[in-house]
Amino acid sequence: MYKKLTFLLLLVAQFAWANTDSNWNLDKDDDGIRVYTRNIANSKVKAIKVECYLDATPSQLVSVIMDINNEDGWVYHATESHVVKQVSPAEVYYYSLVKVPWPVKNRDFIAHIKVSQNPATKVITVDAPCVADMVPRKSGIVRIEESTGQWIITPADGGRVKVSYTLHSDPGGDVPAWLTNMFIAQGPMESFKKLKVQLQKPVYKNAKLSYIVD
Repeated sequence: MYKKLTFLLLLVAQFAWANTDSNWNLDKDDDGIRVYTRNIANSKVKAIKVECYLDATPSQLVSVIMDINNEDGWVYHATESHVVKQVSPAEVYYYSLVKVPWPVKNRDFIAHIKVSQNPATKVITVDAPCVADMVPRKSGIVRIEESTGQWIITPADGGRVKVSYTLHSDPGGDVPAWLTNMFIAQGPMESFKKLKVQLQKPVYKNAKLSYIVD
């Protein structure tokens, strides 16, 4: 039973980020990826922070993040994603379904992604809160309602970017918080390992975005 529940608990890595900078505890460190957790006031579910360097330009990384239809190539257990509303090239609302093994119910969410770049520092911020009811709810699927988060992407030497990715999300339903916290760092680690591979695909190698200065 617990083994099956881990699939649900890992999905918290997929859809939200919460920004805070103190009292982080290193949980996992592998392949140049560090995953931290910390307690959050008034929440039983811990927040997560991922830090790493990626071999990519800012445009390449943002291209992967904004390629909603192909997020199942790297986002852990994402099985169905599509754009709900394209506001601009740098802003989108999208729906995602996460399938998990029985007896845990599948989850879904609607995320609002907005990309901005500081013209002086070239640092990119990707905000991605969830929107609970932009899409009608589906029978038998638990809707993720509470999540906030952010990517901070900083250009680095050698054609790399420094990434700080933070999230705080409640997967909803009746899974106890202590069990969620037990596995909460594993999903981000798996997603970022797959992200490294995704970035090397030919479709992203020469990516250039009109709203990003590399």
